[in-house]
Amino acid sequence: MKVRSLVSVLGLAIGFALPNKQTRPIHNYARRLTRSTNKFTARMSNDSGGACTMKARQVIATCRQTDASLAADLPRTAVAAESSVPLLSIKGLSVRFGGTVALDNVSFDVKAGQICGLIGPNGAGKTTLFNCLSRLYQAGAGTIDFAGERLLQLPRHRVARLGIGRTFQNLALFETMSVRDNVLIGGHCRGRSGFVANALRLPILCREERLLSERATGLLEMLELTAIADVPVSALPFCTRKRVELARALASEPKLLLLDEPAAGLDHADLGELGQLIVNIRDRLGITILLVEHHMSLVLRISDQVVALDFGRKIADGTPAEVQKNPDVIRAYLGGEL
Repeated sequence: MKVRSLVSVLGLAIGFALPNKQTRPIHNYARRLTRSTNKFTARMSNDSGGACTMKARQVIATCRQTDASLAADLPRTAVAAESSVPLLSIKGLSVRFGGTVALDNVSFDVKAGQICGLIGPNGAGKTTLFNCLSRLYQAGAGTIDFAGERLLQLPRHRVARLGIGRTFQNLALFETMSVRDNVLIGGHCRGRSGFVANALRLPILCREERLLSERATGLLEMLELTAIADVPVSALPFCTRKRVELARALASEPKLLLLDEPAAGLDHADLGELGQLIVNIRDRLGITILLVEHHMSLVLRISDQVVALDFGRKIADGTPAEVQKNPDVIRAYLGGEL
């Protein structure tokens, strides 16, 4: 019985010490080990003397060594397997508007934790792809898998709760509302209280509002908006409104953040700060970022992966250095090879 108890305690201890996604291999091992130990215990109950005691000590020592090895090795294996699965996978995506082909059989993957730059001349299909990811446009063909879900099969209102946040080329803020209220609206999709809880001001609602307020305050500090938190958005310059919209997108706690030309309207002095801000968002909040931007210096400096589109087709996909040297990319931007 002591052997069985030891195995159970070790299995539980390792399981609670590790994240859920990493414990499955350990739990499988623990079940196999428990079955073997049960057989040994049954055998030992029919025997007596020093031989059984010695054998029990050997089994306990083996259990300790094996569990220590699993605790050190299996989590890394699980993490490696998980990181090999892309967060976003687009396969054969096509969109047509009458006789105009906006996207033509576009396919690429984005791994979790990456900054992926999406580039191409005007009319290449970048914003159309964003609108498909946001479910604003219906794709004519292809699939989009996000976090294990078939995105194109979901209703539009579930996109934000699933974990996709977005900013827009043309700002979509509530101009008569304050900066803080605009950010708070971004977190509405994370609320779980219903009509009754809101009407009766139940404790669950108060708890949600407190947590959302704390998160909004943190985002305002991160994006240096605290001083103007109570100022109406209509009174702010364009570049500041861009940061407000970014804060609102982050308030939804996205896994994937779609940034549609965040540097539009900024001067060159602000580009460096924007680039560092995007990297900080990825590093501090663990958010994967898909970035549409025409400032090539910004994209090439901060991106881990770059995908190039031209006339709705993917013409390049790789590291910034690889895409920068791609002849099809050079031809699309400059009309010929350098």
